[in-house]
Formats: sequence, structure tokens, C-alpha cells
Amino acid sequence: MKTLLLSQEEVKSLITMEEVVEICDKTFQGMGDGTVINPTKLTLDLGEASSYPPYEGFMNAMPAYIGWLDVAGLKWVGGFLGERKKMGLPFLTSLILLINPRIGNFKAVMEGAHITNLRTGAQTAIFLKYLVDKKSINIGLYGAGMQGHTQTEAISKVLDIDELRVYDINKEAALRFARNMEHAVKGRIIIVDDPKEAAEGDAIITVTQSKERFVKNDWIKPGSMFFPMGSYQECENDLILNMDKIIVDHVQQSLHRGALKELNHQGKITEEHISATIGELAIGKKTIKINNNERFLCIPIGTGALDVAVAEIVYNKAVKRGIGGSYEFA
Repeated sequence: MKTLLLSQEEVKSLITMEEVVEICDKTFQGMGDGTVINPTKLTLDLGEASSYPPYEGFMNAMPAYIGWLDVAGLKWVGGFLGERKKMGLPFLTSLILLINPRIGNFKAVMEGAHITNLRTGAQTAIFLKYLVDKKSINIGLYGAGMQGHTQTEAISKVLDIDELRVYDINKEAALRFARNMEHAVKGRIIIVDDPKEAAEGDAIITVTQSKERFVKNDWIKPGSMFFPMGSYQECENDLILNMDKIIVDHVQQSLHRGALKELNHQGKITEEHISATIGELAIGKKTIKINNNERFLCIPIGTGALDVAVAEIVYNKAVKRGIGGSYEFA
């Protein structure tokens, strides 16, 4: 049987952010009702959190089955600094494999970094869709790279952005971001020089590669939602411990990677501290809305289910349009 092969450019031609937001919403609903199976991702440490091997990177294996699409698959994704960064290559590297769950043949292999970037923005947008009880929002954004762009683009598909404050250690990157994202922001884009000044808004989002815990507890005001989504922990532990509610995409995964990892290992944050999953909110099993008196910690750590679901839609379009190559592995 032949396997469809799709490059990044071909993937880009086959999917839009609007479609990805809708796909992610449906997939979160499937996670809520149990028709999506999403095991906890498996991480291969290649020097990200250890000194051996010394490659300053990691790879994650992220399998899933999507009931509403009847497809299974796996995303193999990694992030590397070190030699990869010196070569001028993007931080992320990824492939997505799709499987026919009835007979196990590999239907497709496609570049996965573009889908990863889109769905990472889309998952934040879906969190806000269910947590915000209004039609417009103010955002504080740390990081003006690819993820800063896709976060903003995705959020603009579900809410009007009245004001966006952006901080990046590279001022030129922030200026480019402001020019690129004018179309997505109804109001003003404000570039700030002091990182504290970006922590003003309904949603505060960090998408950086910083290894410093630079976001302070007293920066995040009542009525705000904080999304720590960078490669490493970007906020101090006091901020996490003093949040009123914690909403995640995947309970086990959020406890073992990202902002909650250290506190979970210390026994200070456990499953009992999690107020809801986005899947529970999406199917109406629970209802939680941000208010002026509380602060929410929102952790869409990233699930393979979203990648596999988006990849299946890309695959179906590619087959219909005759796009991509193929290879008969066996």
C-alpha cells in the first residue's frame, strides 16, 4: 500500500487557521466525551533537561485516536537549540504519521511543524472561547516569534482583540510582529520595553524560550488568565500556587511537563488542584468563566490528538486535489 508524502509547503496550501480552530474545538469535545484517545506524550531527553547527550534538545512521541474522524496517528516532534540554532534552523522539527485504525497501514507522512504552530495557537483560542463571557479581549504577549504570531492569529478568529501589548527581548522582532499582525488586531498593538508592562490584559500569554522564571506573582491581576506556554517554566512558583483555578487540556500530561512539573514532583500541585479540562468545558460538563475577582492558570500543554485531527483533514484534502507524492514502503 502506498503512503502519501506531504511537504511543509504542501501542508500550508491545504489548511487555514479558521479550519484549525474548528478542528481543535471538535477534538477537545471528543476528549471531553471519551471518543478521542490521547495517551500521555513520551519524551526523549536529548540534553534539554540533562547534560547527556549534549544536544540541547528533546523529542516527543504523541499518539492519538480521533473518534469523530476515525483515524489514528502519531506526531514525532522535537525542539533543539545548540547546533540546530547555530545553523539557523527553526526550533521545532516534526513529522506526523497517519494510520488507518482498522488495518494499521500508514496512510500518510507529512511535515508537522506547521500544523504544530497552528494548533498551538488554536488551543489557546478555544480555551478563551469557553472561559471568556464577552466578545473582545485585551492581551499581553511575551514572545514575538512564530508562536506569538499564531497565538494572535488564532485568538482573532474567536474574539476581537482590542489591545495587544507585546514584549520581546529582541526589539526588532517585536516591531516586525506589530507590522505583520496589524490585520488581526482591531485595536492597538503596543510594544513595551519593560516586561512588567505586558502583564496587563485579560489574557497573559508567554511563548518564549527563556529558562528564567521572569513572570512574577504580583504582575498578574485579578480578572486575568495566564497561559505559560513557552519551552521552559517562565513564571515563579508563587504565581502558580496562588492561582484561583487551574484549567488544562490533559491532566496527566500537564502535571508531568511544563509549568506544573516541578510543583507536582514536590507534591504541592496534584490532580485535585485542577479545576477542569478544556474538554469538560467544551461539552458543557463543567462551566467556568473568568471574573473580576479570580486569576486563572490555563495550561494547554499540547496534545497529539489535535495534530492528528488536523493532519487527517490535510490528508483528505490532498487526496481530493491530487497533491503530494507517495512511496510504497512495503
